[in-house]
Formats: sequence, structure tokens, C-alpha cells
Amino acid sequence: MTKLFSRSDPGGDGAGNIVVIFDKFQGAKNEHTEKIIGKSFVSCTQVKQEMKMIFDDRAAAARLLARALDSYLGRNPLILAIPRGAVPMGEILAKQLQGELDVVLVRKLRAPGNPEFAIGAVAESGWREVEDYAASTGADEGYLRREIETQRANIRERREMLKDVAPSLDPAGRIAIVVDDGLATGATMVTALQAVRDRKPARLVCAVPVASGEALARVTALADEVVCLHRPLAFYAVGQFYASFKQVEDAEVIECLRRARMAPG
Repeated sequence: MTKLFSRSDPGGDGAGNIVVIFDKFQGAKNEHTEKIIGKSFVSCTQVKQEMKMIFDDRAAAARLLARALDSYLGRNPLILAIPRGAVPMGEILAKQLQGELDVVLVRKLRAPGNPEFAIGAVAESGWREVEDYAASTGADEGYLRREIETQRANIRERREMLKDVAPSLDPAGRIAIVVDDGLATGATMVTALQAVRDRKPARLVCAVPVASGEALARVTALADEVVCLHRPLAFYAVGQFYASFKQVEDAEVIECLRRARMAPG
């Protein structure tokens, strides 16, 4: 696939490479971009001189990601999806790239009195990322210790739920592609990448359909490659870039993993 935009991160330390497939079109559309976009988006609307990409759903986004990641086809990559939303995407990527599917278990850390507001994230390994603004929400050291343990307990429960369906696969020495349905602050992906890096993959790739500029800057230094389909100027929530952004339940996660593990090859 011809990449429309490929560049090294201008503000990073050179540790990673960002490949932005659909970046700022600035109102320009041509036959080539129309061919690549095809029917995988509901619309391409110009917003403040920026082409805003709206994915049909996670499956459409995953199919485009698979095309952007086609250099890994047939190299048995390990697709590590962040539950729950990215797991159906991971199943598609594993199939399209002839790889294997697993999950990287990460939980967000919730602000005191506002559980929808994330102040960081913690991984199964215990690696955690705490945002600089956490203290301003009332999250003191005691609160953070309790919240981290609560979320690690949730992670242990989830691993127990999945162990018979999909035992954990070791990324050591393999191409590991960590996928999520989008990055707002990037804290969850940062935590996931750190946790996977500690397990010594041969190559660590971050793959997302959409991300804020702030999030891309954070993950670039942690991955060998970052593939992002769209980096909008205005970013409020991941769901704004999907026409359908339904919640993914545990039952769907289990079924995706079951199908992927039973797939031939």
C-alpha cells in the first residue's frame, strides 16, 4: 500500500517512526485518496481546513489498519489488543496479517469521585502511568495505591476469565503489534507498550485508527513504529471518529479470542 504521509517524529527522540496514513488533506481529494478510502468511511468532511475521517465502525477501521500494516503479512505477528474495544479489531488484524491474537490487559486509573475521568493506567505486570494532573483531582498517594490495587484485581479476574479460552502468548522475540481503537491522552497505550517492551519483543508496533497529536508524541518514543490512520487537529473523544461505536462486552471478547485461536494456521 502506498503511504500518503510517512515521516519521522519531528519532536521525538528518534526512537520510533510515525507513519500517518491519512493526515491533513486540507480540503484536497484526488483519485488516489478516494481509491484508498473507498467505503471504509461514512464521510470525509472538511472541518476548519482539515479532512475529518469518520470510520463506519471498528471493523472498518481494522481493515484499513491491516492494509497499512501489510509489511507484516505472513511474518506471524502477535496482535495484542487492548480490551475491550480493540479485541474485535485485533481479530481482523490477526486474520488479515496471518498472525495470532492475544490481549494486553490494562485498566485505567479513575479520578476520585469521577470514575469516567482517567488519571492514568496500570498493566497486568504492575507497570503504571500516572498523569501529571492526578494530584489536582484529589488523588493523593494513598488513593493511588488503593486504586492501582483495585484495578490490578480487576485485571487478575479478567485473566482468570480468559485463561481457558486464550492462554497468554509470549511476545519475546516476536513482532508484537499493540492495537487500540483510538488514543486520546495515550496513557493506556503508553502503559501497554511499556508492559510489552519489558517482555522483549523483536519489534514493537503501535497501531491505531485515530490519535491526538499529544498521544502520538507520547507513544513514539516507546515503539519501534507507530501506525496511525488519522491525526485530527480537533480531538475530544475517540467515539467522535466512528459512526457506530458500540460498547464491546466480555462475551464478545471471549468469542473473538475463541475464533482466533481456532483459526487454521
